[in-house]
Amino acid sequence: MGRTLENKKEIVADLKHLLSESQMTLVIDYQGLTDSELKDLRQRLRNCNTLCKVTKNTLMNLAVDGDDSWQSMVEFLQGPSAFLLVKDDLGGAIKAYQDFQKATKKTALRGGVLEGRALSEDQVKAIGDLPSKEQLMAQVAGALNALTTKIAFGIKEVPGSLARATQAIADKEAA
Repeated sequence: MGRTLENKKEIVADLKHLLSESQMTLVIDYQGLTDSELKDLRQRLRNCNTLCKVTKNTLMNLAVDGDDSWQSMVEFLQGPSAFLLVKDDLGGAIKAYQDFQKATKKTALRGGVLEGRALSEDQVKAIGDLPSKEQLMAQVAGALNALTTKIAFGIKEVPGSLARATQAIADKEAA
């Protein structure tokens, strides 16, 4: 027995809501995954605040229709599709998916959508290779710490240099 029209409208509304909360969406071909493997993928993605949603392409097409932010996803809607809806940690979600893909070798990334632009598989991988937000903050903090340390040593050196110059002049006059 198929879904009713009301049921389909609820699914489309839910998809629109999930897309509105997402920064990026990845489209994968999940054909051949077992239930336990799909559960494993969802668990890995949950740690990155990412949701794995399996739905019919026609329903996702209805959800993105008229929404400029997600309209470019239409080119990836073919065959069995799973949608990874990334809310926060873009790099972490991509790395979690790549780890899963290496372990199972059963899925294929078709592409993604970020800020209204379609992303190829290579572009998605490039985003995954970027350092995480925590790593970037640590690098900035380290750079700021080094700068303040250099400034502190420079400020400390001014009175020391003045004292050495004064002592040299006094020693020269005494001799």
